[in-house]
This record gives sequence, structure tokens and C-alpha cells, in this order.
Amino acid sequence: MLATLDDGGSGSVDGFARQERSALADTLLRVGPDAPTLCTGWSASDLAAHLIIRESRPVAAAGILVKGLAPLTQRAQDAVKQNTPFPQLVEKVRQGPPLWSFFRVGAVDAAANVVEFFVHHEDLRRAVGDPPRQLERTYSDELWNRLRRQARLSYRSAPVGVTLVRAEDDDSPRQTIVAKAATPLMVTVTGPAGELVLFTSGRKEAARVQLSGDEAAVERLRGAKLGF
Repeated sequence: MLATLDDGGSGSVDGFARQERSALADTLLRVGPDAPTLCTGWSASDLAAHLIIRESRPVAAAGILVKGLAPLTQRAQDAVKQNTPFPQLVEKVRQGPPLWSFFRVGAVDAAANVVEFFVHHEDLRRAVGDPPRQLERTYSDELWNRLRRQARLSYRSAPVGVTLVRAEDDDSPRQTIVAKAATPLMVTVTGPAGELVLFTSGRKEAARVQLSGDEAAVERLRGAKLGF
């Protein structure tokens, strides 16, 4: 569970990214280099190498966004994994990007890494059978806010309409995002903010959410490609 945050104060947005980074590094050490992840074909060491390339080698990381450059990124990732002992990989993840990296800027770290580290941490945890975490409310609020900003973009190519309903495990009022309006084929996805983030990021099988609506529409959404 995320609790008190240092270097930015409890509940600070950039603090969430730093706290999740540290928790992710702890989990990497706990599960070991060969542990599975929810990222197809990736082990824990592959995931750690990905995070390092993403933050410290912008040219090599271009393939994350540009499909044509994906082989370049894969080669760089494989080299980092093969040439760096796993404990050092994890320490690089924990320490974060080099001083010159724009990821060092607090606002950039928050914008780029709050969701990134949460999702990849759950990629590790869920793959080894860990249960969902009970997140602090302020952290859950931040994930919801990030989802609100990205929902329309993430669901722009969805084959059906989608409404996201936030339902935390407490008595707080439900909140709603119309991610894509498309009647009459509307699917409602209900769950805690963190689980909705996982579903939207493409971890549909791992996310603890409820889907309701026309059966055919639900199945079409289950098979759709999603992602931040």
C-alpha cells in the first residue's frame, strides 16, 4: 500500500511516481530475474531493462512509440539485460534516470511515470499471483485523474461505446467517464480506479472489473486492442 511519501510530501503527484518506482524495485528483487510478467514474452529482467532504456537512452527507446524502430529498441533492451547483472538492473530502476534526463523533472516524472510504474508493477505482481493492492485514496484519485485525461484517446478505436465507472471498496460516491459515446452498443466497465487503469492499458484479463451491456458488445470490447 502507498502510504506516507517522502521527497515531495504525502500525496504529492511526483511523490506517487517515486514511491511506485521504489515499490516496483522491491518487487523485482522479490520475484527474481526469471519471474513472468503480464507483458507477453517478457521476464522480470526484460521489464527492468525496458524501464532503464525508456528513461536513459532516448534514441534507443524510440521504438516504444514508433513501430518501425522497434527492432532497435529490442536490441538495446536485450543488450542491457545481458550485460548487466540483475541486482544492478534493479538498482538502476530504483535510482531513476541520469541527471541529464528530462525524466528528472518532477512534473515530467509525474506525467510519464505515475501510470507507467503502477501498470508495470502490477504486471509483475499479478503474474506471480499477488492479489490487488488496497491503494491509498489519494493515490487512487491520482490514477483516476490520469485515466480521465487519457480515456477518450485510449478508447478512440474501441469497436463499441465505453463508460468507465469508478467503484472503490468503500462508501465513496461512484464517478463516471464516458470514454467513447456510441449508442446503442455501450459497455459499462466498473471497478476501482487502479483496476480501470489496468483494463484500459490492455491488461483486460488481469483487471478486476465488471463488464455489463449487450453480450456481443462486451465480447467485442474484450477483444479490442487498448492502451495508453
